[in-house]
Amino acid sequence: MFGSTPSGANAYAKVGVETGVTSASPHKLIVMLFEGAMVAVASGIQHMQAGDIAKKGMAISKAISIIDNGLRASLDKKVGGDIALNLDALYEYMSNRLLIANLKNQPKILEEVYQLLKGLKDAWQTITPPAEQQAQAQPPMQAEPKAHAYDPLAPQQSRLVKA
Repeated sequence: MFGSTPSGANAYAKVGVETGVTSASPHKLIVMLFEGAMVAVASGIQHMQAGDIAKKGMAISKAISIIDNGLRASLDKKVGGDIALNLDALYEYMSNRLLIANLKNQPKILEEVYQLLKGLKDAWQTITPPAEQQAQAQPPMQAEPKAHAYDPLAPQQSRLVKA
């Protein structure tokens, strides 16, 4: 009647991811793309070792899609200069290696790509934009209470008379 628990958990996880994406900074979105690609590659390794060809292909295709349509697409080659061009070449290399790993069932290639993604993600995480540094350093501002507003949950002064 209400569906299975795994589908409910998946729906809940999807909402959590979507909420994270909509509230994330561009810097955090790149980290999320690295993490998603890494999960897909790790899943591809597991499915390859288990002999599940269909799931292996889907996981590797997902990793390629994240790299090509997420990470590569986010590069601004005009502003990024040599760094952006080198990253573009590295992303292309990773996509090609994933394709070869899928065709030839070579988990070592998947592990190579996983390590490349992990290294890039770790490096990216060490670079925190100034706006995020400031947000992390300062606690969120709280609204000032109104001067004469009545708050029934606020502590009240005792009316007891001391003897």
